[in-house]
Amino acid sequence: MFRRVLLAAVFSAAFVGAASAATVSYTAKLSGRSELPKTDSKGTGKLDGTFDTQTKVLTYTLTFDGLSGPATAAHIHGPASRKESAGVVAPLGDKSPTSPVSGSVTLTDDQANALASSKLYVNVHTAANPGGEIRGQIVSRHAKKAMAPK
Repeated sequence: MFRRVLLAAVFSAAFVGAASAATVSYTAKLSGRSELPKTDSKGTGKLDGTFDTQTKVLTYTLTFDGLSGPATAAHIHGPASRKESAGVVAPLGDKSPTSPVSGSVTLTDDQANALASSKLYVNVHTAANPGGEIRGQIVSRHAKKAMAPK
């Protein structure tokens, strides 16, 4: 009897631990119109990512094309709304990244909260637009679907 109770307690603890962790999908659509100030870039880009709420690791793939020239940098910035600019949270890829760029970054608690609040954005920089040529706010895919018109 004691063994069954102990075994049940172990399985319950494992289930609760696993249930408290979640993986959340995020996306960002990058364009010159989203830059601050706006650019006339014909470039576009997209970030797709997943965030593990337990480990705080954001795993991502960033793609971009049509820029005015080679990318000189790509970063996650924040915290900031769509109408604000902010400092670099993490670089994406190497110096002068080429599409696609894949990797992962571990976020702090404050950065994870900013991600969950759609207060992080992706910026791809070029020589012609050193402050950023294309930009996109990182939003949860669930929130994006919820915001879509019905």
